[in-house]
Amino acid sequence: MAEFTTNAQRLDPYKNFKFRIKWDGRYVAGVSKIGALKRSTKLVEHRDGADPSTTRKSPGRTEYDAITLERGVTHDVDFEQWANKVWNFGAGLGAEVSLADFRKDVIIELLNEAGQVAKAYKVYRCWVSEYQALADLDANGEGIAIEMIKLENEGWERDYDVKEPKEPSFVEPAV
Repeated sequence: MAEFTTNAQRLDPYKNFKFRIKWDGRYVAGVSKIGALKRSTKLVEHRDGADPSTTRKSPGRTEYDAITLERGVTHDVDFEQWANKVWNFGAGLGAEVSLADFRKDVIIELLNEAGQVAKAYKVYRCWVSEYQALADLDANGEGIAIEMIKLENEGWERDYDVKEPKEPSFVEPAV
């Protein structure tokens, strides 16, 4: 069976440099790096008392690793405002945490080279466990200033409603 059913002529896997992220129903500006979506299931070992020579293995609890998002520093306040919902120093007694809305569902979309959504993942009940307003600054460097959030989550799944897009073909303009 062909790996790409709609575009059977495609041989290359999708690239990792075209993606976007959405929360609160809108796309977040300037995200340049997303950490891995990783889950691990613990191992539970046990044995049958009648068979002392064999250990049996079963799946245990599944855990989902935190996801980091990085972007260049701009005047956009989305990262900082979400981080402030978890802990806002100086907000006043009883107002440090916004318990009603500090969690968000997030959608991560992987795009093909033409900018079409090729795959999407839904990440559930995320909250910011770490916020970095500025990464290491270097007066001798040539990079950009980076801000980062680390999202704890309670699971993710692929959005199977997103189908393989029909890739456009290039048509030479008439001369």
